[in-house]
Amino acid sequence: MLFNDDDSKDWLCGLLKDGKVSVTFEKKDGTIREMNCTLSEQMIPVEKTPKGSGKVKSKEAIAVFDLDVSDWRSFRFDSVKSLNFGL
Repeated sequence: MLFNDDDSKDWLCGLLKDGKVSVTFEKKDGTIREMNCTLSEQMIPVEKTPKGSGKVKSKEAIAVFDLDVSDWRSFRFDSVKSLNFGL
């Protein structure tokens, strides 16, 4: 998958805001990881919702809520191998 422009990154962010997305990506150490994640406010526990930390958003990576470990994780757009999501 190529997420090398703002439109494709925005498309992925939209999917994540709508619900659960299973993202397969390559970690920095070369291992492949599959993560069930979201940006949907309805799926993120209140105590884990972003507090507006003021961190600058990266154009290379995205922070998402990992539904399996119930915590925030991130991945680089250029490391994404596949996506799985419901319509």
